[in-house]
Amino acid sequence: MTVFRSRRVVTPDGIKPATVHVRGEKIEAVSDYDAWPATEERVDVGESVIMPAVVDTHVHVNEPGRTEWEGFSTATRAAASGGVSALVDMPLNSIPPTTTVRGLREKKKEATGQCLIDVGFWGGVVPGNVSELAGMAEEGARGFKCFMCFSGVDEFPGVTEEHMRPAMIELARVKRPLLVHAEVEGPIDAATKELELKKADPRAYFTYLASRPQESEAQAIRIATGLCRETRARTHIVHHSAASALQLIRTAKAEGLPFTAETCPHYLHFAAEEILDGATAWKCAPPIRERNNREQLWEALNEGVLELVASDHSPCTPALKKPELGDFMQAWGGISGLQLGLPVTWTGARKRGHSLERLVKWMCEATAKLAGLEQRKGKIAAGFDADLVVFEPDAQFKVDVQKIQHKHKVTPYADGELFGVVTSTYVRGTRVFHQGEHARELKGQFL
Repeated sequence: MTVFRSRRVVTPDGIKPATVHVRGEKIEAVSDYDAWPATEERVDVGESVIMPAVVDTHVHVNEPGRTEWEGFSTATRAAASGGVSALVDMPLNSIPPTTTVRGLREKKKEATGQCLIDVGFWGGVVPGNVSELAGMAEEGARGFKCFMCFSGVDEFPGVTEEHMRPAMIELARVKRPLLVHAEVEGPIDAATKELELKKADPRAYFTYLASRPQESEAQAIRIATGLCRETRARTHIVHHSAASALQLIRTAKAEGLPFTAETCPHYLHFAAEEILDGATAWKCAPPIRERNNREQLWEALNEGVLELVASDHSPCTPALKKPELGDFMQAWGGISGLQLGLPVTWTGARKRGHSLERLVKWMCEATAKLAGLEQRKGKIAAGFDADLVVFEPDAQFKVDVQKIQHKHKVTPYADGELFGVVTSTYVRGTRVFHQGEHARELKGQFL
């Protein structure tokens, strides 16, 4: 047995002095601070915080097929460095995509023996693959992702309402959630044509922002809400950015629909007014919007309209960001931030008076629930996996890209000042990261 203790342990009952007893891979008990057996292996972190490790349910690992963008080895090292003990990999940008049982098996084969932390997999919903969904669920897919617009890669086509309906009927039957990229093409196409007629500067961030209007998200959410009401399939909106569409989510939840939504650290941290022309590292879809929009996302998190925060780590090779052109309309859209999601979100939460307990609900408990892991991940409680983070919430640091473990160092967080230093990360009782060093033995398992 190993026992951990701290003056500040984040438990479901609040932050308190406590001792965490770990036997094997599980938490056996959480007891009083003074319950400190003399004969056991002991880790006393003093005033440092012990919190549940993050469960990041929105990560694009891109292996196989685009491993030059990222990969399981680098992604799981980065995750461990950032206090993440479990991630769920998105079904695109790998080749083949995870849209068939064969594709899922191939991805698991590629990931075997590479993972420092635990890894789960989302399947994908694309036109014509409804017959594959049950098999992928049996093979271990935690749920399924679809795009209501062009995904950015040809091998993962978007879906319409007509495609979504039969898929959601099937997902309700097999009891798996549908994760929806909620943007539709109509408003995007209209806005883009107008910008082309005006010959708007493609290096200007506000040109790109205008090309992805909030109405695109709103229309998609209206469709998803209607299908959720019709099929009763659990429906989750990923990376929500549009403040004007929050009322639609609020209404769906008030109606009692099985309908949830997330936002991402970059939407909570950055603001459109601060993004320089040509700074394509900031490009993502939906886009980072204005300051007032950002504050409304924080308010929605506080209210519970948005339930969780996940990174949407979507890296690429540096060349795809078109740094030599600074052209937002041509550059790949995706933020690289897996390693920094916890401190980025905590920096904004701390500034706005939110507690560590709220941070844990957003990044550990609610994410675990989305992935169907709420009985084993996301809490410091008896019977749960011993996934722990030793965290210094008041320590400030400057982001040094040379310490980033992602395959590539291009990130909009470079040189930023953040609060919250991860000292150690434990996965099922094994320390996989400590003060900048990673464990040599790869202990990650498939979820």
